[in-house]
Amino acid sequence: MGLPLGFSSCVLFLMVLFPVLCTSQDNFVCSRATYFGSPDCLGNPRGACGYGDYGRTVNDGNVGATSTLWRSGAGCGACYQVRCKIPSKCTDEGVNIVITDHGASDNADFILSPRAFTKMARPNMALDLMAYGEVDIEYKRIPCQYPGYNLMVKVHEHSKFPDYLAIVFIYQAGQYDIVAVEIWQEDCQQWKPMRRAYGTVWDTPNPPRGALTVRCQMTGGADGPKWVQMTNVVASEWKAGVAYDTAVQLT
Repeated sequence: MGLPLGFSSCVLFLMVLFPVLCTSQDNFVCSRATYFGSPDCLGNPRGACGYGDYGRTVNDGNVGATSTLWRSGAGCGACYQVRCKIPSKCTDEGVNIVITDHGASDNADFILSPRAFTKMARPNMALDLMAYGEVDIEYKRIPCQYPGYNLMVKVHEHSKFPDYLAIVFIYQAGQYDIVAVEIWQEDCQQWKPMRRAYGTVWDTPNPPRGALTVRCQMTGGADGPKWVQMTNVVASEWKAGVAYDTAVQLT
C-alpha cells in the first residue's frame, strides 16, 4: 500500500530539521562562542555596560560580551553557564560568566575573556581550545552569586557633583534585570525617572540635594516584576567613583 500523497515529503522535511535542533533536559541553548584579545586575559574596563574596572575583574575575570542577549543594556550583569561541545577538549561544567560588554561575532552569542574561554578546557587543553578560535557551545542563564557582597550603587566616573549624576549597579546577585531606575525628589514629593544613558549606566541632570533615595524596577525573579527601594543610599556630598552599599541582598 503506498504512502498518502505528501507523507514522504513531510518525513524527509522532518529528517532534515532534526539534526539542527538543540534540545537539553537542563534548558541549555546551542550557540557558538569566541574570545577577545586581552593583555591580562581579564575583561575590558571600557566595556559597553559602563562597569569600568569592576567589569575587568568581577567574577575573577570570567566575563563576556554578547549581542543577542544584550537587550539594550538590560542584559548587563546577567550570569550564564557556558560549556563547549568538544568532549575531548572541554569539561562537562564549562564556565560561569558575567555579561559586562556588548559585542558581535558571526554566529556567536558570546565573546568571552581569554580566561573564561580557557576555563572551559580540560587540564592541559587550553591552548588547543584557543586554537579553534570559535567553538560550538551550549548555555543557560543562572543566578549570579557574590558571597559577602550586597547590591551596591556606584557613582560613575563621569558624574560631576552637584550638577550631573550617573550611577551603576554592581554585585547584582540573583537572576534579575534592572529595567527602570527612579530617584526621589523630596521637594516635589515624587519619583523622578533616571535615563538609561547606555549599558547599565543611569543618569540625571540636576539631581536632588542631600542624601539620595533611589529605587529600581527588577524583572526576572520568581515573584515577578518588583520595585526595590534604597533609602538615603547615596551620600549627600557624593563623589565620582565611590560605591555605596545598599544593604539589599538579592538572591
